[in-house]
Amino acid sequence: MGKYTPGPPIDLDAEPVTVHGEKVDEQRAEQIAAETLAEARRRNLQPGGKSLSGGRKHSPVVQFRVPETTKQALDAQAEKLGVSPSKVGRLALEEYLQKHG
Repeated sequence: MGKYTPGPPIDLDAEPVTVHGEKVDEQRAEQIAAETLAEARRRNLQPGGKSLSGGRKHSPVVQFRVPETTKQALDAQAEKLGVSPSKVGRLALEEYLQKHG
């Protein structure tokens, strides 16, 4: 899975940018961002991900502390796989629970 790397910032008022035939300036970009965030909230989802519980329900949060070396290894594995540390943690916990649950 590839990781998205954003390009350099663009001054949309100074550089002409057209998307699907529509000129996108700073004001329009802000409007698009606000509409997108409003739609995510309307669906009762946090921006950036779907509910892991299914439907329109927020997923429960689980937190725990680990040694710094474990956190570093987690971050390195997540970077290697191109996913979030949360996803690596979920996969590891699910695998553990399948084996020992």
